[in-house]
Amino acid sequence: MSKIIFNEHQQRQLEANPNVKIVTDRTIQYTPDFKLQAVKQNQSGKGPVEIFTEAGFDLKVIGIKKAQSALARWRRTFHTYGENGFLEERRGKASKGRPKKENASAEKKLAQAEARIRLLEAELTLLKKLDELERQAKKNRR
Repeated sequence: MSKIIFNEHQQRQLEANPNVKIVTDRTIQYTPDFKLQAVKQNQSGKGPVEIFTEAGFDLKVIGIKKAQSALARWRRTFHTYGENGFLEERRGKASKGRPKKENASAEKKLAQAEARIRLLEAELTLLKKLDELERQAKKNRR
């Protein structure tokens, strides 16, 4: 996450730029057309500072590193997915996440329950041993 926090004036200034889709206090979401145009300009030899300055961004507000890192991300996206990489939303599509419990088979649920029982039994045994050791320690102190 960015360390730069945009105040309301800076957010309005950034939102006025036609190359910006959405601005929050920490993030700028650029338009797909600007991303594609920036990558192509970069491939033809322009640097991030020049590209962002020509696009109407104040680098004192957004920071040079933010421009450089954004362009690096866009180059990777363009290299991997081509022009369509900027047009479709890909966040979360490859993520499988934690498997849902309701989709688990009966055998899997049984195995999970048995594992939980073994864990709780081991915990109970440990607590009994600890209790016995405490009683012996009290007895020896007398």
